[in-house]
Order: sequence, then structure tokens, then C-alpha cells
Amino acid sequence: MPGDGAVGGPVAGRRQKRWTAWLHNRTVRTSCIGVLLALCGLAILAIVRAETGTEGFVIGLVLATVPVPLLISALRWLDKVEPTPWRTLVFAFAWGACAATLVAIVANTFATEWLTTSVITNTDTDEDIVGAVLVAPVVEEIAKVAAILLLYLYRPRNFTGLLSGIVLAGFVATGFAFTENILYLGTAYDEDQELGAAGDGVSSTAATFVVRIIMSPFAHPLFTTLAGIGFGLAATLPARRQTLRIVLPSFGLLGSISLHALWNGTASLHGLAFLAVYLLLMAPLCASLIWLTVWYRGRMLRTVRDVLGRYAAQGWVTPAEAWGMGSMAVRSRARDLARREVDAKAARQVGEYQRVATSLALLRARAQSTADPCFGAREQELLTRLLPLRDLGSPYNSRAAAPAMPRAPYPYPPHTYPPHTYPPYTYPPHAQQQPRSHHAWYHQPAPGGRPTPHDPFAPPTGAQPPPGRHRY
Repeated sequence: MPGDGAVGGPVAGRRQKRWTAWLHNRTVRTSCIGVLLALCGLAILAIVRAETGTEGFVIGLVLATVPVPLLISALRWLDKVEPTPWRTLVFAFAWGACAATLVAIVANTFATEWLTTSVITNTDTDEDIVGAVLVAPVVEEIAKVAAILLLYLYRPRNFTGLLSGIVLAGFVATGFAFTENILYLGTAYDEDQELGAAGDGVSSTAATFVVRIIMSPFAHPLFTTLAGIGFGLAATLPARRQTLRIVLPSFGLLGSISLHALWNGTASLHGLAFLAVYLLLMAPLCASLIWLTVWYRGRMLRTVRDVLGRYAAQGWVTPAEAWGMGSMAVRSRARDLARREVDAKAARQVGEYQRVATSLALLRARAQSTADPCFGAREQELLTRLLPLRDLGSPYNSRAAAPAMPRAPYPYPPHTYPPHTYPPYTYPPHAQQQPRSHHAWYHQPAPGGRPTPHDPFAPPTGAQPPPGRHRY
């Protein structure tokens, strides 16, 4: 009836709004994800313990932990230029260790059984080889990449480029390998105990430890990193290039699956054949990836130094700060100075100043190639966060950079430090009268969010930051 529609419409609308608000509540979402991962973790714990026994589980857990600190430290070192929030990294690791492994254990079993009974009916077919080469790479890589896809879609601020994709993929894969190693090592120990190998159960366990922990702790991170590179490259593309933003992650996932299948296939080889594949393919590929990530990290630091130098030309930071932000050693020295002369809280504030300044520089650099309509508001948000941190952050960063700066004249015109009494979204007062420099070639973003290469490096004045707490 008409009356029902008149009454039901607003009521249904209010219910829909409450439901939408509930879904968008950050605490609710975080709690739901945490509960889901915890349930997956409990399920994995029960499955692994049932497979290995209590003693095998403990031995596997201890041995599987050995490579984790090294891998996490290496990934965090790569991520230090523009750090990813810890909660994002914890989610990535937990997804790999709990959700992805649970999906893999369940799906691998059913898919392998289906293939060997319905599709590949040859009685001579080895079910283990079918599972390892045809099923496990597809299932496991898709399960791991699901976490990267979620972060790519729903945490775009944490997905800023190639290095972000590599780091997040590495954390997911490290978590997955950790749980998988517990299962393999615990099972090997349990088998040794049953067979009484060497009297104390170390033979098969030692062999598994050497192959999985000593020789190839990087295997799963290497596989999944190929997909992470695809997502990282896609994140640097403008929104209008939708096809390429889909193709790159897809090719990355295909590369992950192919490399994983090739590696699992070599497990059936013995002696020199396995060593040849390891030395001629896996080790060089891993070394190439390490070189790529270290090179890209250095490139990011050079970009930070260059772009902040242009902000320095307009007085937002000092030239010494701009130069020092391009060196992780100088950044560390600045935090140490603040900690030694003030306290740990001051050191954290200096570190926060460094992170915001780095995000500001890399945001501006990305805006040159990606027409981001939110660029202006995002830049102003970062400038707003930078202002209250300057009083402590700027002096220590300038002092730390001074001994390491080149003695030759710095390519940016000198400026006195701007007073912090001006409104946050205006030009620094003294910088408005500075002569135009060939280094100061940005102005506010053109339509579509891209900076123009003609006018001084002034912050945009039209957009305002979003309301509420500002996060970068």
C-alpha cells in the first residue's frame, strides 16, 4: 500500500545507513578480521598438531622460527624509507601463516584427489607429484595473493609503489612458509621417531632442515614477490589505465605460480640435477630480486632528496634537511641526537617528522606520473601534520645532516627557516619573495591532480584536508 511505502522507506533507509556505518566502522572491521584470523590460526594449530604430534609440533615450531627474524629484518630494512604501518604488516604475516595455509591444506587435498580420480586417471600417475606441481602452486599462490589484493584495494595509501608490493608479498609469504615449515619439520621428526633413525630421530629432520631452512628460506617469498611486483607497478599507474592495472598483477600471479610449480617439480630430482636447478635458476633469480629491491630503495632515497630540495627552495624545509632525508644514516643520527639530548619521546617525534616529510616528497613525485584527484588534499594533510613537528624535527635533522653534506655550494638557494605563524595551507611568507629557481618547478596540481612543471613549488590553496583525524 502507499502508506506502507511512505513509512517503510525512511525506516529502511535508516536501517541501511546504520548497517553501512557499522560496516565502515574501523574498530568493527579490525575486530572481525582479527577474529577470523584467530579462528584460522586455531584450526591450523589443531591440524598441524594432529599431523605431527605434540613433540613434533614443538620441534617443528622451534626450527621453523630460525629464518623468520632474518627475513622480517630484511623486509623491514627495505621498508624503512617509507614505512608501512605495523598493523598492515602484522595482517599480512598473519594471513599467510593462518588463513592462506588453512585454505591451502584443505584445497590441496580435495583438488589433488579430484584430479587423480576424475581427470588424470592413469594408474601410474604419482599423486604426490600431481599435487605438488599442478595443484599446490595454484592454490597456495592464489591464497597468498588474496591478502595483497585486499590491501591493494582497501589500503591504497599503504600501496605506494614497487617496494610496497615486494614488502607486503614478502610478509605474506614468510608467514605462509613459517607454518608450512612447522608441518614439514614436525612430520619429518615424527617419522624419524617411528623409524628410530640414528637412535634419536635426527636424520630426516636434519635433511628437511637443510633443504627448507638453510638452502631455500627465500623460496616462498621469491614466488609471491613476483605477484607483489605486479601489484606494486599497477599502483603507480593512473586510474585511467585500467587494463594495465589488471594485466600487471595477473602476469605477476602467473609468474608466481609458474616459478612455484618449477621449484616443486625439481623436488623429484636427485643429486646434481636438483643442485643444477638450484644454482642456475633459483639462486640467480633471488640475487637479481635482491639487487632490484636495493637499487629501487636507493632510487627512492634520491627522489626524496630531490623533491624535498624543491620544497626547500620555497622554504618549507631547510636545504640541510632535504639533503639529509636522502640518507638513512643521517636520519638515524638525527633520532640518536634527539634521544641523547632530550628523551625517547623526542626521538619518536623526530622519526615521525622524517616519515611525514618522506611521504610528502614521494607523494609529489608520484603525482608527476599519476593524475590523482586527491593529490591536493593529501598534500595539504601532510603539510598540516608536518607543521607541529618542525620545532623539534627540523633542528635535529639539520644538525645530523650538516657533517655529511657536500662542501660544494648546494644547488638550492639558501633560506632562513620560515616562521610557523602563518596558516598551514599558505606559502611560507618569506618564500613568496624568493627569486624563481630552475629547481622550483612545481605549482599546485593541474586538473586531475598532476603538478605542473612551470610555477614555484607552492602548496595548493583550493582543497582542504578531509575532516577527522589525519593519517598518512
